[in-house]
Amino acid sequence: MLLAGLAVVGVRLLAHRYERTVSKEQLLSPDARQARTELDTGLNYLIVGSDRRPGAPGPDQRSDTILIVHVPPGLRQAYLISVPRDLLVDIPPDGVGYAGGQDKINAAYEHGGGGEGGTRLLSATLTRLTGIRFDGAALVDFAGFRRVIDLLGGIRMCVDTEVRSIHTGVVFPVGCQQMDGARALDYARQRYDLPNGDYDRQRHQQQMLRAMMDRAGETHLRTDPVQLDRVLRAVGSALTVDTNGVPLDELLFALRSLPADALRGVQLPSYPQTIDGVSYVVLDNGGGGLFEAVRTHRLPDWSRANPRWVNRL
Repeated sequence: MLLAGLAVVGVRLLAHRYERTVSKEQLLSPDARQARTELDTGLNYLIVGSDRRPGAPGPDQRSDTILIVHVPPGLRQAYLISVPRDLLVDIPPDGVGYAGGQDKINAAYEHGGGGEGGTRLLSATLTRLTGIRFDGAALVDFAGFRRVIDLLGGIRMCVDTEVRSIHTGVVFPVGCQQMDGARALDYARQRYDLPNGDYDRQRHQQQMLRAMMDRAGETHLRTDPVQLDRVLRAVGSALTVDTNGVPLDELLFALRSLPADALRGVQLPSYPQTIDGVSYVVLDNGGGGLFEAVRTHRLPDWSRANPRWVNRL
């Protein structure tokens, strides 16, 4: 989506030029993959964000962000559905060494070994939970996005509750403010001392992506080819994608008319619960019909009927 926003002028030429910058891997489990992607029938994409690059060493490779991006037929709107990382789920076996079992959903990324394997197991877990098959996936290095935000000249974020970062000690005062990459990512990762905890973190991450698209769509990049080149290369180097066989230029061309103000944030109907001394998030009434609405392309209707779970971005 961000690449499409950046490449709005001369999209096919730009996509062809930068396609080699983006890593391509098999990120989806066969069970989670849509048999064939038809761009005019809508899209479901899995976005996994981590501070570790694919293949990075170390056992602790839990995903920091899990998003289902639903683009209804017509490709003029996009819904960012945040999946709580503490959601209690059944994780299937990975066929390599992990035998499967109940755990927090972000542990699926770790049990799959992180990187491509972790994303495959995470996709299989989500399809088992939701019945949704995906048209593609992207693994995002959020540490790499710091450079993207800096190259964009920073982004404007509006803080609604003062919070002190547990990572850096920085205090984020209430009000709209310009943030560089490090500050924006630090703010978007906070969940403690916020009224709604991890649900606020999910909303702030959705707002950050909206702010990046807003900034990417500003005209100064279109008139500065050198800066546009730098930003596109930075975005590409922070992504690993699986487009399910759709050429990248066709995907970006199809999404070229998707404006930033067409983004809607959705929270998964759920609530926190402590089980055997461990804090989890569990589905509220099986997700309150959200998954069926995605599968049947009725998410706009569901959003109007369930405003509690829809975020203004």
